[in-house]
Parts: sequence; structure tokens; C-alpha cells
Amino acid sequence: MKISLERLSFTVLTTSCLLGLTGASVPATKVSDVELKIGIVQRFATNPDDELILEPTEGDKLKLTFTDDKKLQTLVTANPVKIQTAMLPLTQPVLDERLVLGTFRTFETAEDSAEMWRKKGIEVEIAQPERWQVWAKREVYDTPLLRRLLLKSVKESGKKTAYVDSKVLRRVPQASWVVNGYRYNRNNLKISSSKNLIKVNNKSGESKSKRLYAGRLKLQPNAYGTYSLVNNVLLEPYLRGVVPYEIGSKAPQAAMEAQAIIARTYALRNLRRFEVDDYQLCADTHCQVYYGLKGATEKTDKAIAATRSMVLTYKNVLVDALYSSTTGGVTASFDSVWNGEERPYLKPVIDTAQDVWDLSQRSLADEKNFRLFMSLNKGFNETDQKWFRWSRESSLENITKGLQKFLKVKNSPFAKFKTVKDIQVVERSKGGRILKLAVDTDIGTFHLYKDEVRSAFFAPRSTLFYLKELNKGKPGVWGYQFVGGGLGHGVGLSQIGAMNLANLGWKNGRILKFYYPGTQIQMLSDAVKVGK
Repeated sequence: MKISLERLSFTVLTTSCLLGLTGASVPATKVSDVELKIGIVQRFATNPDDELILEPTEGDKLKLTFTDDKKLQTLVTANPVKIQTAMLPLTQPVLDERLVLGTFRTFETAEDSAEMWRKKGIEVEIAQPERWQVWAKREVYDTPLLRRLLLKSVKESGKKTAYVDSKVLRRVPQASWVVNGYRYNRNNLKISSSKNLIKVNNKSGESKSKRLYAGRLKLQPNAYGTYSLVNNVLLEPYLRGVVPYEIGSKAPQAAMEAQAIIARTYALRNLRRFEVDDYQLCADTHCQVYYGLKGATEKTDKAIAATRSMVLTYKNVLVDALYSSTTGGVTASFDSVWNGEERPYLKPVIDTAQDVWDLSQRSLADEKNFRLFMSLNKGFNETDQKWFRWSRESSLENITKGLQKFLKVKNSPFAKFKTVKDIQVVERSKGGRILKLAVDTDIGTFHLYKDEVRSAFFAPRSTLFYLKELNKGKPGVWGYQFVGGGLGHGVGLSQIGAMNLANLGWKNGRILKFYYPGTQIQMLSDAVKVGK
């Protein structure tokens, strides 16, 4: 698929407009820019006390657009708009259900599973009510009978963890908003301002925040019976809310530029993630962190402007621009973390500018080599950084609780186990990541694969670790010590590593080629394909 006018809705923007808020100065050049739809509040009205307050900036007004009695209505106000939640009683109970074919830690794993189901002729959709899930497509399997017939067929084929998530609704959340002393109850609300700037005060639960967003907002229903607040924002202003929060404003310039290119590429490559909810990307670490304009600085704006419209490609296709804060000394290949089509440019790279370890001669799939590698702590790009090397202890009690919770979410029959007898690493990748972990319990042995390992335990920060039994001076096993390195999946660029390479004098292109071998930087155009 190519990036096209129809696909990505191009408009014209000047660089000087982009940087107006921070005073940074660069030559004004007209380029095409893409409008994104970002779910900045994904599940509003989950709790009865959820509340959002929207405000214009000084001297501006908010324009509210909604439909009333099938007529388009518009309100303009300089006052705050308060969006609240009420539980609306239904005149008759309503059956709300979906057939869940799988539950996963990441979108990448869910997407691979979805492709598998499609190859079997089953239409599916990917959702994220909390964890990522693959659902039988609701508009196709739209009756209880069809869903149960499909469930029976799926279970007979061996997929025992599929289930029907069913509940009877007697009340549903209703979003309403108060403006100028009047309350309105509508399911869709569009919010804009003449300055294209809107303040959002999220007073909901643990996610309390006050942020400033460029572009427009829309409150709309989602697939979970609640609402999403979506920010329609152009690509380059979007990056102003990503780069400062992902790599920070104190990073060296070349590292910030590399981050800007990767963040731009990531956004364009991942527009399909939230099709089920009618937006494209989220604003947290399930996508990339996007917190609006308050964190923008002259330095981060300069890095974005210096790389304007630049993306990273492999054979004219946007790369799967995955990155993490810390790799632990070696990056991970895509297929050592997730299932799915191989990405040739995402392969293990020893994260150092020095000659520390030769993977071609000493594979980290070998346990002895792996433990020796993990004992090294000098000469790496991340040496002396917080998550480069770590060690965490966990009791059998805590391990058991974590595993039971994980297995219950996946609807696994092993969720009923009571006792962990043993845990062993069965297989590692060439880059040392755990591919298969065996857990022996009182009701049998089950296996955890790849990135599942991070979901199943409270202790590890990555899948780059080994285990040591602990007895705490008493007979029997008290628990395990997890000895590892890195934070997160470890695929692609290391933000800490990129900063070190930039301090060594490396430019953004060299940094990106190091972490994504065989790639090149290109200007965004119709010649660049989106890929998947």
C-alpha cells in the first residue's frame, strides 16, 4: 500500500507555523503533512466519576459541533466545557457479548493471531478493552447462535482458550457535557478552536493530567460501551508531543533527530491499530507516548524541523520502527519477541561502538555464552545506565499469583494450578531472548513463549534474563532470582544507546543504520509504501 492523498489526508502546513509556540526559527517551507487520529483518552466513562474539562487558550473560544434532532448544531464559548458520566437505565435489558479468540500482551502478537484466523476463513477484528484481543468480527457473527456455533468449531479445532464474553446490560454509561450552565447528552461531540489549541484536564481515576493539544478533538463511542476522546492532529505537531516524552529534551541533537525520524515512521506504519474504535494510534506505551505540546522545547522542535518529512525505509517500505529505552547490550530480532513475518532489518545487534562480543562466533542461544555475556558490564552504549543490568527476587507465592492471573486472563485450563514445582529456560534466540520457558506445576507443565514471559511474571523487565533458585537458608525453594538486562522488548533502536552514540559524534543516519541494518532515510512521498 502506498502513502497517498486518499489514504492519509494531506494538507499544507509551513514549518514556521509548526514552531510558533516555542519561538524556534527555521526557514518556512511548504510541505505536505498527514492528519492523524490519536485516542488521547481511550475509555472515558469506564467509571461513574470520570470527568474531562476542556478549555480554550487565552483569548480564544471553543467551537462545539453536534447533532440535535438530526440537525447539526454549533455552540461557541470562551468558558470551560465539562464532560461527565452518568449511568443511563435501559427500558429493557440488552445482551452485550463478543467471541474472544485470543488475549495478548501486544498488538504485534494479536495481529499475527488475527492473520492466522483470516487464513482459516474467519473474519476477525483486533480490540483493546484492556489487554489486546482478537474478536470474531461482530458485524459478521452478529447473533448468539452464530457466535456459539463458531466457538464450538474453534474449540473442536484445538483452540481451547477461546470464549464468549457475555453480559446483560441494564444500565449503560452516557457522556454528557455542561457548557454555559446547560447540559447536553449526545454520543458525538466535535471540539475545535480558531487557534487550533485546546487544553484538556483529565480528572479521571489514576490518569489525572492537564495537557495542551494542537488540532481538533472529538468525543465518540468506542467498541467497549464507553467513549474515546480523539485528537485530530497533523503529523509534525504530533511529533512535538512525542519526542520530548520519548527521548527527552536533554538528549544530544543527533539522538533527538533519530527519535523524530523513528517516531514519524512508527506513526505512519501503525495507522491500523485502532480501526475497531475509529481512530489510529493511542497515546501511551502501547503505541508511543504522546502528551501534547506542554513538553515541547526549542531543542526538540529543532530536531523535528531538521528531519521534517524524513522516514526510515527498507526497500522503499516504511520499516516497523520499533524501539525501546534499553536493550541490555544486545537488540532483539522481531521473531525472538513476536510471531509474524520476518523483518530483515530487525535482527540482533551488539549495542556498542566497541568490539565487545561477536555474535557470529558466540551465539547467545547457548546458555553458557549467555551467562558470560550478562556478566559483562563495560564498553556498551548503556553501561552504568539504570536498566542495563538488573536483578530481582520473587517468592514462589508471588510467582504463583502472577502466573495464575496471567493464565486466567488467557482463559487457560492451567489457571487452576496450585503449586509451581520448577521453572526452566528451554530455548533462547541467537540474541539471548527467551523463546520458550517451561513451568512445571502440580497439574502438569505448560510453556510460555517469547513476550508472554513479561506478562506472566511480576519480576522480569525484559526477556533477556536467566533464573537462579533461592532458598533463603531454608530447605526447599523459596523463590527465584531473575538476573537480566534491558527494559521492554529490546527490538530496534535503544534510546539510551542512541544518546551515547550521538555523544561519540555519530549523526542521525549512522545511528539509525546501526540499529536497523540495511535501511535508508527517505523523504515522505507516494514512492514510499506503508507496509504491514
